[in-house]
Amino acid sequence: ARARVASARHTMKEEKGASLMGAKRLWLEEEIQDDLRWLYSVKSILHAEVSDFQDVELLETGPFGKVLLLDGKLQSAEADERVYHECLVHPALLHHPNPKKVFICGGGEGSTAREVLKHKSVEKVVMVDIDKVVCDFCEKHLEDNADTFKDPRLELIIDDAKAQLENQRDGEFDVIIGDLADPVFGGPCYQLYTREFYENIVKAKLAPGGVFVTQSGPAGVLAHTEVFTPINRTLASVFPRVVPYLQHIPSFADCWGWNMAFKDGSEQAPLEAAQLDERIEARVAEGSGALAFMDGLAWVGITSLNKIVRKSLEGEKHVLTIDTPKFIHGQGVKQVGF
Repeated sequence: ARARVASARHTMKEEKGASLMGAKRLWLEEEIQDDLRWLYSVKSILHAEVSDFQDVELLETGPFGKVLLLDGKLQSAEADERVYHECLVHPALLHHPNPKKVFICGGGEGSTAREVLKHKSVEKVVMVDIDKVVCDFCEKHLEDNADTFKDPRLELIIDDAKAQLENQRDGEFDVIIGDLADPVFGGPCYQLYTREFYENIVKAKLAPGGVFVTQSGPAGVLAHTEVFTPINRTLASVFPRVVPYLQHIPSFADCWGWNMAFKDGSEQAPLEAAQLDERIEARVAEGSGALAFMDGLAWVGITSLNKIVRKSLEGEKHVLTIDTPKFIHGQGVKQVGF
């Protein structure tokens, strides 16, 4: 999972009364935008490693339990990661009539694959993440995902997701999932949010009836025009039917957005609540008991967008290309005293 990319830094702050016990509390500060930051307490640093690409840390926090940080940026939190990953995965697979082959761009944490593999029809999942250290780290330290990496249906490839997907046969996958880092200035992932990528690679690799879904950044009333509505507009320039949806994720400090695109839009109208519930019971191992958040009514809720976001979606004109990208707020990590 990918949280809002933010400038993050470890800070030490001695609170009132703490000095009496000879203790200090560690706080993690994230910069949400130039004039907005928030803090949450860190109980302990559980594990830390460094890869060729980024710093990898697992922390125990006060409000969110265990959290995964990459380069100091919160990627996933124990308290609410199932909300994010169930929203990312299950609508796309449940809207497909019979998903057998799935491709995941990114997702090295393993949670996206975990949710995909709950579907009894799935025969093969190809997950491509560029950082082996992250995959190995999460397999070792995230207990909920340990079995995912051992599932024989999962093929894990350590490489660039764009290059690997481009090399697959046309029409190979029933569902393609984008669980990538947010598009930030200077980062490589912005290219995987462009019309060129969607038109020339994603659409070509989807089988007839295929579904593509991508995380689409912050989608609250103040931030949704950063990349959420441009991604929707870009997908709509390529696919005949695109469904935007959003849900509040507490650890991300905002609502988060996703966009789901149908290769054959006329045949795949969004499911009604009862239809989604029926498919969950029939197609997900252990039925609705396997899902913490997603069901038919939840689906109706997350696709019932507020007036502000609807108006922005209707008025969005920006199509993301290699030459005309958009970026969200984000920069590197700093270590400072507080």
